[in-house]
Amino acid sequence: MFGLSLFSGTPPLVGLDIGSSSVKMVELSSAGGGLRLERYAIELLPRGAVVDGNIDQVEVVADAVRRCWKRSGCQIKHVAMALPAAAVITKRIALPANLREDELELQVESEASQYIPFALDEVSLDFQVLGAVPNAPDEIDVLIAASRREKVEDRVAVAQAAGLKPVVMDVESYAMRAAMERVIAQLPNEGQGLVIAVFYVGASSTGLTVMQDGDAIYEREQPFGGQQLTGDIARTYGIPTEEAEQKKRAGDLPANYERDVLRPFIDTTVLEITRALQFFFTSTPYTRVDQIMLTGGSAVLAGLAEALVERAQVPTSVVSPFRAMDMSTAIRDKQLRLDAASLVTPCGLAMRRFDPQR
Repeated sequence: MFGLSLFSGTPPLVGLDIGSSSVKMVELSSAGGGLRLERYAIELLPRGAVVDGNIDQVEVVADAVRRCWKRSGCQIKHVAMALPAAAVITKRIALPANLREDELELQVESEASQYIPFALDEVSLDFQVLGAVPNAPDEIDVLIAASRREKVEDRVAVAQAAGLKPVVMDVESYAMRAAMERVIAQLPNEGQGLVIAVFYVGASSTGLTVMQDGDAIYEREQPFGGQQLTGDIARTYGIPTEEAEQKKRAGDLPANYERDVLRPFIDTTVLEITRALQFFFTSTPYTRVDQIMLTGGSAVLAGLAEALVERAQVPTSVVSPFRAMDMSTAIRDKQLRLDAASLVTPCGLAMRRFDPQR
């Protein structure tokens, strides 16, 4: 895993994910050679507080983070956070393997200046050595990540205003991928050779990451998500958007909801997902996916996985990032089944606690 280190040291930490419709926290601990989910919490955000990954209302979001932390019952104040992938420029480069650490940093800055369309003093920059370059033993593969400094500072300000201390700033797609790598590793033969399409169906967007043998071979995001269903509910029943969101989450909707509102939305979601797969097939040498894994808050909608199996003819499941983890007594199984698919990113962030490279 990779992130922009904000402070030195390796204190225990929790994963804090700031999305467009909610903030989420996850705390993991080690347990008998594996991991245990200690606690988690989700706090809804008012519409407009976070737009397109940008925090427009710092105090409103900070209040939600504060409530989320208290609701979780967590005592740890160090947090790992993440930036949207669209806010981060990443580049893999090859550098000489014999560089000292200070020489490596200077070389990274020099290389970064060629790829980043901003002055270096306007960005937060970090890098990670991925390993030796195949067939080039004298070179190392280095991943550079950079983001506009204000993007990082906004999230830091939110955490600090909530009384928390950010220690890692990751990238949402990297955190999600780390959690999914753990899920895929539990497949037969650790999923080797399988082409797996992971769809994150969020509030405002749906992201596709196609993974094979631990690598992300394709990524795409499209502006379609659960907020559209919330809008459909509000229009159909003539209620405010906030009330529609609450009723959607609580399942408190009229008898005709499934037929007149949910089913058309699922049909549209399936169309968007299969369209994204077609983009993958037409823009890469790949002609198949072996499995579809659904994550995100809207992934758990009744009938979505079944409709997708029927349309795409590919085995499809809604996945939990906590598969094969121990559970603390604070976790309510029934509620977790509803929430788990939306907790992939904060789970990946919480895993940074056990990352030796942090």
